[in-house]
Amino acid sequence: MTARPADAKTRPAEAKVRPAGATSRPRVRAVRLGPRSLAALALVSAVGVAAFGWPFLAPPASQLSAHAQDAPWLFAGLLVLLVAVVTATISESGLGPKAVAMLGVLAATGAALRPIGAGTAGIEPMFFLMVLSGRVLGPGFGFVLGSVTMFASALLTGGVGPWMPFQMLAMGWFTMGAGLLPGPDRLRGRAELLLLALYGFLAAFAYGTVMNLAGWPFMGTLASSIAFDPHADIAANLARFVAYCLATSLGWDLGRASVTVVLTLVLGHAVLRALRRATRRAAFEAPVTFDAPSR
Repeated sequence: MTARPADAKTRPAEAKVRPAGATSRPRVRAVRLGPRSLAALALVSAVGVAAFGWPFLAPPASQLSAHAQDAPWLFAGLLVLLVAVVTATISESGLGPKAVAMLGVLAATGAALRPIGAGTAGIEPMFFLMVLSGRVLGPGFGFVLGSVTMFASALLTGGVGPWMPFQMLAMGWFTMGAGLLPGPDRLRGRAELLLLALYGFLAAFAYGTVMNLAGWPFMGTLASSIAFDPHADIAANLARFVAYCLATSLGWDLGRASVTVVLTLVLGHAVLRALRRATRRAAFEAPVTFDAPSR
């Protein structure tokens, strides 16, 4: 029979202590998407794809092509309702008071950043903030943040119109995509910044392209060589759309993408650290309790 060390009972957890860095800290999400939220996101995304891409999806002889000037208005009305439904669904599934406060701060900051580059080719610093926020706070929070930020900035700048629901959905996708990037718990440092910069560069072009789809059918016969032709086939309209993008938005999209990359590489480390510190201190996943008043 062997003697047991005297202090064995006083330190029962020492054998379970893991070396520092052996495992990564589990990610804390401001919003955890449930089945209902995922279904709502899938629905609004499917309708959004149809709303953006109908010029290439509808046959030339269809009634939708015959009402090319009316279709964007119809889709705009439908999208604003669906985005509101998705936002409400996600909020109901777990957007607590702490997350609402974080959402308000980030949305107000993004809305304030957007007018800084208004009228200047592609200088839109809000995009880099959306990328970093979606990365830290996850795809569910990212979709709500992108939509709310674009809505708030439209009210701030007076940019309310049929394009606003398209902007809200596209920015929601843009920010949600950053939350879906790989390695949220392990990837850190220079590698993470390069990943976010690459995503921001590509997503900035994607945002500009889908927003071109929203406005392109409105052109009518103003520029016959690049305007949408409801009577042309898909190949002809695709060539017209590419020419439209090259002629109207390439320089703007390149400026947006470049500014996003530069700000991500220069300020990304500090902003990511601040967002993660705020997320840890907020403890989104801890329930909020209120003490009963003392008698």
